[in-house]
Amino acid sequence: MEHIEHVLPWGCPGTQRHLSVFRFGSGPRKAYIQAALHADELPGMRVAVELKRCLLELQAQGRLTGVIELVPVANPIGLAQMLQSAPQGRFDFASGENFNRHFAQLGPELLARLAGRLGDDAQANISLIRRTMHELINAWPAPASELEGLRRLLLQHACDADVVLDLHCDFESVLLLYALPQHWQRLQPLAARLHASAVLLAEESGGQAFDESCAAPWLQLANALPQANIPLACLASTIELRGMADTEGEPALASAQAILAFLADLGFIDGEWPPVPATCCAATPFAGAQYAYAPHAGVVSYLRPLGALVEVGEPLFEVHEPLTDRHSIVCATTRGVLYARERLRFARPGLWLAKVAGSTPIRQGRLLSD
Repeated sequence: MEHIEHVLPWGCPGTQRHLSVFRFGSGPRKAYIQAALHADELPGMRVAVELKRCLLELQAQGRLTGVIELVPVANPIGLAQMLQSAPQGRFDFASGENFNRHFAQLGPELLARLAGRLGDDAQANISLIRRTMHELINAWPAPASELEGLRRLLLQHACDADVVLDLHCDFESVLLLYALPQHWQRLQPLAARLHASAVLLAEESGGQAFDESCAAPWLQLANALPQANIPLACLASTIELRGMADTEGEPALASAQAILAFLADLGFIDGEWPPVPATCCAATPFAGAQYAYAPHAGVVSYLRPLGALVEVGEPLFEVHEPLTDRHSIVCATTRGVLYARERLRFARPGLWLAKVAGSTPIRQGRLLSD
């Protein structure tokens, strides 16, 4: 194992933060896994503990046939942010920005540099595109903030990977995946191995999230240059490892084993692994997800459990305003799986309280919330 440690820029005098990357194996192919980009989402970090332990064993056994890079703590900035003893790892205190938004979009710059230089040789195209990605990133001006430096380092490590897995969680949630529609067939074994209850697909979710910044340039180049042989060479997904409180050891080990088995499916690890489960949840468009909001403030009581298949008109939660006795019931507007709930039980303006994965698109524009 190689331990790579990067110093983040713009540390205050007397303080310094580091990004740690653990590299296992060797070979021309690479998988990249990071956890807790939203630093208060700890299930991914717990899974990373199991991944690191297993990868050390696999490397000692000589079973790794490619490079696997693991970043167990992808956001040391957010991990240090505490407000009145409560972790605040979703938004950067300095800028107010969501840590998993505003990653650089390499597609337009790649297209400007590579138009006319890509031909029929897919492997040669992949090598040139990845080399150009690194050239672009290395040519950027010096980071203007600690957050900008962190985003750059993460993208530098991930941009040349064949597989990128970004481990997150929701507030209260089933296990689910986000991905490009073009990647679903190749990701289906991962969803089956993880026993995912939902998969949400979108070419562009809005907000410039990390996984799309890794995967989208290949799709953009392929669409803009149809005469060239440009594979979708970065298979990327955000994995929501259930809810924020789901850090128990047994599920974490099961998720780590499922991820490693998937990497074995792709040829990164030798040996015998359990077969891919025969059943898998259906994928649905991210645009088909209902975000349910309360019509007024009050105490929230959920009426359906996570993972429930709900019908149109079925009650999701009720809201009680204790001073005026106002009472409302909010229902599903689409048929699908209730895949996430807000962990707080008091309704506020603009705060989603439940999400349902439906198969019919009902939303347009930016799909991700902050």
